[in-house]
Amino acid sequence: MTLATRVIPCLDVDGGRVVKGVNFENLRDAGDPVELAARYDAEGADELTFLDVTASSSGRATMIDVVRAAADQIFIPLTVGGGIRTVDDVDVLLRAGADKVSVNTAAIARPEVLEEMSRRFGSQCIVLSVDARTVPAGNPPTPSGWEVTTHGGRKSTGIDAVEWARRGEELGVGEILLNSMDADGTKEGFDLRMIEAVRAAVAVPVIASGGAGKVEHFPPAVAAGADAVLAASVFHFGELTIGDVKSAMAAEGITVRTDRDRQDR
Repeated sequence: MTLATRVIPCLDVDGGRVVKGVNFENLRDAGDPVELAARYDAEGADELTFLDVTASSSGRATMIDVVRAAADQIFIPLTVGGGIRTVDDVDVLLRAGADKVSVNTAAIARPEVLEEMSRRFGSQCIVLSVDARTVPAGNPPTPSGWEVTTHGGRKSTGIDAVEWARRGEELGVGEILLNSMDADGTKEGFDLRMIEAVRAAVAVPVIASGGAGKVEHFPPAVAAGADAVLAASVFHFGELTIGDVKSAMAAEGITVRTDRDRQDR
């Protein structure tokens, strides 16, 4: 049986509000995260992702409250990321209602934390978020031509993005959230070459993120190897609906989960 390709709205949360910009800059308010979560659930989203874009200690407390409130409103899986550094952080968020956590910077600092998290909570709960960009001119090259970044794509790590995804799988993560920092917020389409390269390197599901601007952008990402497609501003500001995206993918022969499928779960 062919697995359905998931459509996932992403909510970047700052101080209890959803924000969105271009290349993680010039952020503007996009609404209340709990209200948006409920709306996307009703519209047929397969999952939701919340990312805490400040992840300070005060931001963490706010985010836990948001996760708890959203989990009470929705009936689809919720992934939460941003500032997750320890096994205990994962425990707190799962107890608040998250189904999965997304880890980025902490894993770069100490890769073994992925193994610790996966061993305690199971691979299905742990997502490695890979914020990747084309290596800038003048920087040391990487084998794939993409490097892992932190701080919204602004800080280089020198780590090859494709190799890092492979390493994450070896350490036990259940999914790769592949964010194109070059494409983020541009609405010019997903980075298909990057998706293809990571798909060839790992067996776990790959979530494509960054660059969605119109329904025509989604089927090529799936053809390139994405198991799920993630978008933010096009959903938040009403440019596209979940139904629009699923209809476009279904028209290309891609299996998607329908309202009937959701009711039967």
